[in-house]
Amino acid sequence: MNRVDLPIFKTRIDDLDRKFNLNDPEERGEYFVLKAGKEIEKIRKYLNGGKTFVGYLLGKKNSGKGTYAKLFIEAIGGSNIGHVAVGDIVRDVHAGLADPKKKKELSEFLKKNYRGFHSLEEIDQLIEGRSQSALISTELILALLKYEIVKRPRQAIFIDGFPRGFDQINYSLFLKELLGYRDDPDFFVFIDVPTAVIDERIKTRVICPICKTPRSPKLSPTKEIGYDEKQKSFYLICDNLSCSKARMVPKEGDELGIEPIRERLETDDQVFRKLLELHGVPKVYLRNSIPVEKAKEYVDDYEITPVYSYKVDESGAVKIMERPWVVKDDDGIDSCSLLPAPVALSMIKQVAKVLEL
Repeated sequence: MNRVDLPIFKTRIDDLDRKFNLNDPEERGEYFVLKAGKEIEKIRKYLNGGKTFVGYLLGKKNSGKGTYAKLFIEAIGGSNIGHVAVGDIVRDVHAGLADPKKKKELSEFLKKNYRGFHSLEEIDQLIEGRSQSALISTELILALLKYEIVKRPRQAIFIDGFPRGFDQINYSLFLKELLGYRDDPDFFVFIDVPTAVIDERIKTRVICPICKTPRSPKLSPTKEIGYDEKQKSFYLICDNLSCSKARMVPKEGDELGIEPIRERLETDDQVFRKLLELHGVPKVYLRNSIPVEKAKEYVDDYEITPVYSYKVDESGAVKIMERPWVVKDDDGIDSCSLLPAPVALSMIKQVAKVLEL
C-alpha cells in the first residue's frame, strides 16, 4: 500500500447540528462520547478486565504522535494506558543517573537484559554525555525501552519513536518476543502528515520567553493578540497568568522550517513506507489531511484546522479572522488539514476494531 492509498476515515455524522469547540477539554470530551461512545466503552471494558496492548506510533518527526496518543488516553481515561516516548526515556534515565539508587537499579537491569557492545561503564558515560536517543545504539535503546515497559506490567502502551531507522525495524518486529513477559496484541499506528504542515508548524511557532509554551499566530493563537505599531506586526500574548502578559517570540532557527531536519524526515518517510508493506501486524491509519473535494463528505467544518489572520479595527482593537487551512499534501493535492481530535477519534474506532471489541 502506498501513502496515496491510505484510507480516509469518516468522522462526520450526517444530519447532526451540534458543533464542538475542540480546543475546549470539556466539549472535546462530549465530542468523543457522541461520535465514538460505543468504542470508548468497549476499550475501557477491555482494559479494566486486565488486558493490555502495545501500539507502535509511526510517522515523521513533529507529525503529532504524542498528541494523538494523549488525546486517545484523554478520551479513554484511567491509569491503565500510557504513552512511552523513547526520547523521554533517554532523558529520564540521564537525569536519574544522579540518584545512586536509580543508577543501581538501572545497572542491575542492564546486567540481566542488555546484549550489546558497550560495557556498563561505557553505557553510563554514553547516557551521561548524550541527551538525544539518535546518538545511542539500537541495542541500548531496546534495553532502555524494556526497562521502562517493565515498570508498567498492567498498562497498555503506545510506543513513540521506535523503530526510528531501518536497522531498528527487525528489532521492532520481534520486540514482543524479546520482552518475554508480555503477551499483548500489538499493532502499528501509521500517522500521515503532509510535509507542508510540519514546515508551517515550525516556521510560525512562537514561544513564551518565561514558561516556554509554544503557540502559533497562524495556527494556534492565544486569547489576547497585540499589535506593534512600530513594526506593523501582530504578536501573541502568553495566556499563562504567571507570565504577566509576556510577548511570545519566534524561536531561533525556526524560520528555516524543516530544512535542519529534512534528512531525518526523509528517513522517517522511508521507514513509514517500508512498514506499510509488512504483513502479519494489524494496522491503524491516521491522516492529518484529506482532499478538499472530499472534506464535506468525510468531516464536519469544525474538525478542519483553521488558519488565522488579524487586522486592527476602527477602535484600535485587534480582530481575529479565520478560514479553513488548505495545504498541498505530499502528492501535490489540495487538502484540508484536520484538528487533532478527529484524527484521535479515528484512532479510537480503529483500535477498537483491531482489538476485535
